[in-house]
Amino acid sequence: MFPTSLVLLALASSAFATVFTTSPVASSVFSGGKQATISWQDDGKAPTLKDFGPAKVSIYVGNAQQQTLLQTIVPSVDVSTTQSIQFTPDATIGPNSAEYFIRFESISLKDANAPQFPALAFSAKFTMDSMTGTFSPAVLAQISGQSTAPLAGATAPPPPSTGSTPATTTKSSTSATTTAKSSGSPSASSSAGTIKAGWFGVFIGAAVGVTMF
Repeated sequence: MFPTSLVLLALASSAFATVFTTSPVASSVFSGGKQATISWQDDGKAPTLKDFGPAKVSIYVGNAQQQTLLQTIVPSVDVSTTQSIQFTPDATIGPNSAEYFIRFESISLKDANAPQFPALAFSAKFTMDSMTGTFSPAVLAQISGQSTAPLAGATAPPPPSTGSTPATTTKSSTSATTTAKSSGSPSASSSAGTIKAGWFGVFIGAAVGVTMF
């Protein structure tokens, strides 16, 4: 389905939070081929969004031990100066499903407990419709494995903002046009081309209305 390569990952030993995703949440529905918005705020815990800094933002599926990259939304956006991203989901990355989630991967900040890996943050799982693709057998196996390796989540939102075991991740090549909107600054656009897998850690952060997976 997608050109793939496997990258062995390590899971941070404790939850690592900073980016609290306010869209999408568990009740959100994104449609393939139609503009969607990802937004976030600081969760009020260390590290701060300024510490997290520039991050790659992507759509993934999978579980706490294995995750598959489906679409890179933007290769780098500073989460401390930008509050949202507008992009168009690629309808070919998978079928209609409620198994998608957003993953933020810091480009500069490392995980406090496993400094060889970057800091990560995740949205709740959400639904995508008007999709035309399929999940490979490997992806379906990852999704079915979540009953024994659930992705973590929390139900309570953070206060208002003022300003890992081994895992396997699959990369894919895709493209997406995104618009990052910064508070008090002009919009900036960028395109994601061929995806190169780097070092990752794996965990799921809090999201509004998310239940345990």
